[in-house]
Amino acid sequence: MDFNLTEDRQMLADTLGRFLTEQYPIEHRVGVAYEAPYHDPEIWDQLSELGALYALAPESVGGMGGSGFDISVVFDAFGRALCPEPMLGALMASRLLEAAGADQEALLSGSTKYAVAITELDAPYALEQIGTEARATKTSFCLSGRKSTVYGGQVADVFLVAAKFGESLNVFSVRASDANVTGYGMIDGGGAAEVLFDDTPATLILENAEAALQESINAGIVALCAEAVGAMDVVHSVTVDYLKQRKQFGVPIGQFQVLQHRAVDMLTEIEQARSITIKAAAELGGTAASRYTSMAKNLIGRAARLVAEESIQMHGGIAMTWEYSVSHYAKRLVMLDAQLGDTDYHLSRIMNSYAA
Repeated sequence: MDFNLTEDRQMLADTLGRFLTEQYPIEHRVGVAYEAPYHDPEIWDQLSELGALYALAPESVGGMGGSGFDISVVFDAFGRALCPEPMLGALMASRLLEAAGADQEALLSGSTKYAVAITELDAPYALEQIGTEARATKTSFCLSGRKSTVYGGQVADVFLVAAKFGESLNVFSVRASDANVTGYGMIDGGGAAEVLFDDTPATLILENAEAALQESINAGIVALCAEAVGAMDVVHSVTVDYLKQRKQFGVPIGQFQVLQHRAVDMLTEIEQARSITIKAAAELGGTAASRYTSMAKNLIGRAARLVAEESIQMHGGIAMTWEYSVSHYAKRLVMLDAQLGDTDYHLSRIMNSYAA
């Protein structure tokens, strides 16, 4: 099997890689990721002009990609640059809009920012535990409930909200100006929001949406896994360079066999993570997508933490400083595990899928 990128995807990877290397060096990233609005609006506009958002959607809805491998290319580049732009919300919203047969031009052009509101305090991952409810009015619907840790919600113009109406789980569109939105920065950079709905006007866009929501989540997991692989590649490269340069007892510490072995162990974990991400990307949209995305998220949650911890230990104290890039990559790699289901949650999903 040929795992090389197609010509089009290689061009996209090269273009995004050059752009983010030039426009999003670590100093700039640190300068914008921890202060409101927790991303760079100018970079967002430039990414839109480059067509990065169009790569997330299929041609049938106006995009130019949309497969698991297209998603992986975009988010691998984001992981390498540690880019905090709210791309995940756009990807997941695109999947829901596609299922609803809705127009996506505003999303794909970047003129309207979308965020997907699924997570709740009492329902961090499982769709069946969602408590937000919809009430029908004479002309439309109103929502009541609270969504927690809505990534990209601090700058969203529109929320796509998972809420119950009767016995079914549906998706509603809510203008951010109609909801009570409290934005904040995340510990690993980037932003999120708590969103409160109190008889908030909403538009029903998708009924009986469990399958569409799961497909949206699966696409988001592939994106996070690809982001983690990109970030781990950078951390490993920086760590190996450090081992070659840092001297102890008059020789580079990279000559010490125990550190060589630990660096190889890191690389082994990264390559396993890359392989399971490729598999999850290949299965996206298929009947086994949920199983393989859970496998990928579980493995990468463990691998990313190991790579983060090993890189810090082999660097020593410098890797904990704000000025050194590894500290920021390590935070992101650890916190990735909490997004869209942690290792324990996805392990339970895998076990349940085999038990069924």
